[in-house]
Amino acid sequence: MEDYAIILDFLPLGYVKEGSNSYKRKPVAQAIGTEEFTLLELTPKENVNLDIHEKVYIGAGQRDKIARVNRRLPFNKMTSTAQIEVNYVLEEIVKRKEEKFIRFFNEAGPISTRLHQIELLPGIGKKHMWDIIQARKEAPFKDFKDVKKRVPMLSDPVKLIVKRIQLELEATEDRKGKKKYILFTRPPKRKF
Repeated sequence: MEDYAIILDFLPLGYVKEGSNSYKRKPVAQAIGTEEFTLLELTPKENVNLDIHEKVYIGAGQRDKIARVNRRLPFNKMTSTAQIEVNYVLEEIVKRKEEKFIRFFNEAGPISTRLHQIELLPGIGKKHMWDIIQARKEAPFKDFKDVKKRVPMLSDPVKLIVKRIQLELEATEDRKGKKKYILFTRPPKRKF
C-alpha cells in the first residue's frame, strides 16, 4: 500500500462525459504512488485544489487533502496530461530514491540461465550486462554518477530505470498473454 502519491493531473470538474451535467461532476485527481509506482484515482477533500507534481498523503489515518483513494488505474485510462507527466515525476522519484536503485545495480541477479534482471532495462544487452557485473565485482556502485563513470558506454542510468518503470506501467502482459517481469512497480491484480 502506498503512503504518498504525486499528483499527475487534477480535474476540478471531474471527468467530462458526453451529456453529463457539470453540476453533478466531482473533482478527481490522477496520481502515482512513490513506493510501488501505483497509478491511482483520488478524490480530494471538499474545496481542496491540487497542483501537478504535488506530493499528498494517501496512507491510513488522517489525510489533509485527499478524501479517498478510489481505485488503481491502468496506464491507458490516465488522462493525456497524466501520461505526459509520468515521465517527469518518475525521474524525480528515481533521483530521490537513488540508494534503492543503486542497490538494484549492485544486487540484480539472474532470472533464468538465459536472462538476467539487468537485461530487462531498455537498451541493455549481454555486453552491457557483463560490463555492469564486472564493474560491481571490483567494488559496489556508490551512486548514479559512479555507474556512469565505471560503465562509460551505458546511457544515463536514471533514464534507464525510468524507461523500465514506464514499460511496466504501460503493459502488464505481452502479446502472447504471458505475464511480463516486474522489477519496480506493483504487480497488477490477478484475474481469476
